[in-house]
Amino acid sequence: MNIQDLWSSALHLVGQAWWVEITTERPHCTYYFGPFISAVEADAAKIGYVEDLESESAQGIQVAIKRCKPVQMTIDYEDNGQDVYNSAKSSMSGQFG
Repeated sequence: MNIQDLWSSALHLVGQAWWVEITTERPHCTYYFGPFISAVEADAAKIGYVEDLESESAQGIQVAIKRCKPVQMTIDYEDNGQDVYNSAKSSMSGQFG
């Protein structure tokens, strides 16, 4: 783990890290990607996550860059809000979280 990873982990612990939050209508999900040290870094990374979702035929994609401390990396509302992907680590979870 490099110093940047350590720093972003520390920021996440105190709720000051930046995250890419992506919501989709189909499937009806919310995805979190991060943590990132800055909003600029998160914004630069978002295109790859959107492309991955588009390649999986996701529809109604909306993106937000925000400071938060997500508990679940993927929330599937069609499965009663269960975190069905976090334990399996989908192919899109290139960042740790």
